[in-house]
Amino acid sequence: MKYFGKKVITLIMTLFLVSVAAFLAFQVIPGDVVTSILGTEATPEMEERLREELGLNDPPLTRYLHWVGDVLKGDLGVSYRYSKNMNERMPVAELIGDKLPVTLWLAFISLVLIVAVSIPLGVLWAGSASRTGGRAGRLGHVLDVSLGVITQAAMAVPSFFLGILVTYIFGIVFQVFQPGGYIRYQDNFPGFLGYLLFPALSIALPKIAMTARFLRNAMLTEMKADYVRTATSKGAGRNRVLYGHVLRNAMMPVVTFLGMIIAEVVAGSIVVEQVFGLPGIGRLLVSSISTRDFPVVEILILYITFVVIFVYFLVDILYRVIDPRISEK
Repeated sequence: MKYFGKKVITLIMTLFLVSVAAFLAFQVIPGDVVTSILGTEATPEMEERLREELGLNDPPLTRYLHWVGDVLKGDLGVSYRYSKNMNERMPVAELIGDKLPVTLWLAFISLVLIVAVSIPLGVLWAGSASRTGGRAGRLGHVLDVSLGVITQAAMAVPSFFLGILVTYIFGIVFQVFQPGGYIRYQDNFPGFLGYLLFPALSIALPKIAMTARFLRNAMLTEMKADYVRTATSKGAGRNRVLYGHVLRNAMMPVVTFLGMIIAEVVAGSIVVEQVFGLPGIGRLLVSSISTRDFPVVEILILYITFVVIFVYFLVDILYRVIDPRISEK
């Protein structure tokens, strides 16, 4: 319980500090939300009326405390930029609630691809790299070098270019999906998932390469440990040593690495959402920053912060499941 208490306190303090930093950043960056909304042709009277409506005439500390008080009561405020109609501004909770499922489903599909492909690939790669002598050793060396070149290339390609490449190959050449033809999950859920498969592939490919390479190196390091020689000398077979001992211990650093990837993907894949025209929170964050829509940006930053901290918390828990000795420290 003491451990969980520390984590909760860390989460609360981090969210508070991040919210303050985001608020202060909006006070110093150039640009004016009133000008962004009304344009340069607005009269001073129109600008003053809008400032009063948005509460921008209050001192910064008063605005921040008012915002914090509303958030603690469950009121995330209203967007400066988005409106339901001419007379009613869009609530931030409703605005984000419409975008968040897109990002979460994109993250889920990406993570399924990453884990389902990278773990078996990393094990296969480590097994081939560890073989020596004979025909099996030569084939293992060829596979080791080939996978090294392929994963290095996948890691080197920028995500925006990879998204364009996936769009060109699967959308234009093979015509498996229609580029830019996003299908809303409210209208056609299977079609929505089918469209997300391709941006998810763009996200997953570099991460698969990194995870597989990381697991391969971790397993090769574990294969040199004393316990592997002991297990082999006692008559344990290669597969039993590889899957029963080496893989389990090699997964410790890989879990941390996967935690970083999960936090990054769930927080929002801004570039990929832009390339494929997905109305997710990454795209919403970019547009809200450009229009100085503070209430939306502040909540999205807190969301990203919460996701990162929570994922690392889950990684700590998983550590204790994989290696119970950690719980005793």
